[in-house]
Amino acid sequence: MARILVTGGAGYIGSTASAMLADLDHEVVVFDDLSTGHRESVDPRVEFVEGSLLDPDALRRALVGVSAVIHFAGKSLVGESVNKPDLYHHVNVDGTRNLIDAMKLYAIDKMVFSSSAATYGSTSVTPITEEIAGSPTNPYGQSKLDIDHLISASNLSAISLRYFNVAGAHKSASGWLAERHDPETHLIPNVIKATEQNPLKIFGTDWPTADGTCVRDYVHVVDLIDAHIKALHNLMHGKHEIINLGSGSGYSVKEVVVAAERVLGRAVPVVQSERRAGDPATLVASIKKAEEILNWKPTKSLDEMIRDTQLALNLA
Repeated sequence: MARILVTGGAGYIGSTASAMLADLDHEVVVFDDLSTGHRESVDPRVEFVEGSLLDPDALRRALVGVSAVIHFAGKSLVGESVNKPDLYHHVNVDGTRNLIDAMKLYAIDKMVFSSSAATYGSTSVTPITEEIAGSPTNPYGQSKLDIDHLISASNLSAISLRYFNVAGAHKSASGWLAERHDPETHLIPNVIKATEQNPLKIFGTDWPTADGTCVRDYVHVVDLIDAHIKALHNLMHGKHEIINLGSGSGYSVKEVVVAAERVLGRAVPVVQSERRAGDPATLVASIKKAEEILNWKPTKSLDEMIRDTQLALNLA
């Protein structure tokens, strides 16, 4: 089996990737500076190297013997990126440049990159295809688009996976791996955590959608990592592909609340709030390219995303 470097492998998505790769008997090296990741989330079966993308020496140590890289590391808070755009460019873009330079020293040319739907910006096109020109509305999305351009110019054999909203949790050999944000900004954990004292805020009920609430595309983290593993096996020499990941349909906020009430067996307290500036009514991915190139389709339902998140939160 291959020796694979997983950058950002102590985070929610990266730790899930590391565990699933280890389940497939790959030799895995996790590289993380633990600024937002958690050491205890790193699977005990994998090697751990603590270090930053801004430290070329640490990157070179982590890459010894590696044949491919799955790159999750980087800063990822949209609000923070607005306040600290230079930091996001430095860590995400300059850090990835350091990674690619270090890969070239070892003649490693295989990369799967964790890109983002934030590269598309606020588009009215539905579903969103990979052909839509990137027009990010925040420095986080811009940094992801800049990295995609950097990869394209590097002659790597690479796939950038642009995903929309990741949800759910993975039960690994060492326990549940789930989102751990403070404060939590993602809808599904906040639906589960909602109480009468702290109800879920629904930002607008007059959107041009079927039920008046925003529609978003969700994909279970296990399906997401399955796509990353498939991408590793479908890299084309010297070519960079950009592929969307999502459900291909999407769910409204009210649909997520109804599903949560079904799974939890209780009402979810909600309160209506004003629309948030910059929120598009609908963001749904076209996943046709993922189906064609990766032979990938999501298998897990919205109910499973909610159930697994609940199980993980209950044990946290």
